[in-house]
Amino acid sequence: MFLFNRTNQSTAHQTNSNTTPEPNNTSSVYCGVKELMLLRFEAMALSMPSARRAVRQQAGAHRSPFRGRGMEFSEVRLYQAGDDVRSIDWRVTARRQKPHTKLFHEERERPILILCDQSVSQFFGSKTTFKSVRAAQSAALLAWMAIEKGDRVGGIVFSDNGHHEIKPARSRKAVMRFINVIADFNQALSINSPNLSNQAFTLNDALLEAQRTSKPGTLIFILSDFLDFNATTEQHIQVLSKHNDVAAIRNYDSLEMKLPPPGTYSVSDGNSIRTLDTQTQASQEQYAQHMTAFNEHLRNTMTRMGIPYVEQDTIQPTRETMQTLMKFVI
Repeated sequence: MFLFNRTNQSTAHQTNSNTTPEPNNTSSVYCGVKELMLLRFEAMALSMPSARRAVRQQAGAHRSPFRGRGMEFSEVRLYQAGDDVRSIDWRVTARRQKPHTKLFHEERERPILILCDQSVSQFFGSKTTFKSVRAAQSAALLAWMAIEKGDRVGGIVFSDNGHHEIKPARSRKAVMRFINVIADFNQALSINSPNLSNQAFTLNDALLEAQRTSKPGTLIFILSDFLDFNATTEQHIQVLSKHNDVAAIRNYDSLEMKLPPPGTYSVSDGNSIRTLDTQTQASQEQYAQHMTAFNEHLRNTMTRMGIPYVEQDTIQPTRETMQTLMKFVI
């Protein structure tokens, strides 16, 4: 897909073809570390869902496959054959003259892994901000939400030219490392810096990295515009979802949904430039049909796979997107 990053008919919402925006903290074209740090305060008002808790005896012959943060008392019940004798509540047993055993809730630890797309296709926006900035803000907000709940959090930040992995850890330092990497990748984006590698790093590559690094039970968030979504992408997500909880946020801009007003435009995908003629009604309708079909296919595929999926317009506040997504994430 080609992006309207350059035009020969400038409008109020299109980037000037003769200049490249410089990194700044205006939350429009680029985002900085300070801005992403401040999202911590928004995270305090939002709630990250907790992992399911298991009810088990306090001790047993087999070690639990889940690393618990602690054991919370649940109830006392009559002793049953096979129960560990070390879990017997002797006081209740003496009082009721029948053996009783204790049960406990085990708090399961669920690492959070955030895949943040900072590819050149995300370096686009027509009104409030760029898609790349929205992805960065969403990733930072999710990281702060996770750390506020006491979960381990890490991520994979990627662009066309590579990626950087931050292993999940339960500390603010880990979040700060993640935020710094996001900011570095975000501010490296430029329409004048096309992909220089022969093999561009793609969303599919990031999903493969997630398969390699994530442990079973991880909650994985995928933040991308999904413009390169294909059958391979679907397969990778299916593999991830077998042993993990997966959720997806698609970033889009309203200008992508339909062609700009009739005219002749120069458009670029970051590597090449072409001329786009939108003066005919046929071209307008053809593009609208293409985008409608793409959107419906993506939504239907995510629904069929059972992946919580929300779409985030660049004019939509990040906090609203998180509130919507958390209603579906378990």
